[in-house]
Amino acid sequence: MAELTPIENIVIQAMKEIGATTEEKKKTADDIAKKCNRPKSMVNNTLVTLIQKGVVKRVAREKAAGYYVMGA
Repeated sequence: MAELTPIENIVIQAMKEIGATTEEKKKTADDIAKKCNRPKSMVNNTLVTLIQKGVVKRVAREKAAGYYVMGA
C-alpha cells in the first residue's frame, strides 16, 4: 500500500468505522467528514489523493458521490 499521511490515515480509519468498505456500503464525503471531525474541504482533498493512490474508490451517483476503502 502507498505511504499515507496522518490525515489520510484518519480518513481511512473513519471510513472503516462507518463501514465504507464495499461499493454497496459506500458513504458520502459528508458522512466521512462528520465521523473524523474534520472540515469537508479537507476530507474532499484527502479523498482525491487517496483515489490517486488507489486506496479509495469513488462511485458517481445522482446527488453526492460515494466513497469506499478498497480491499478493506
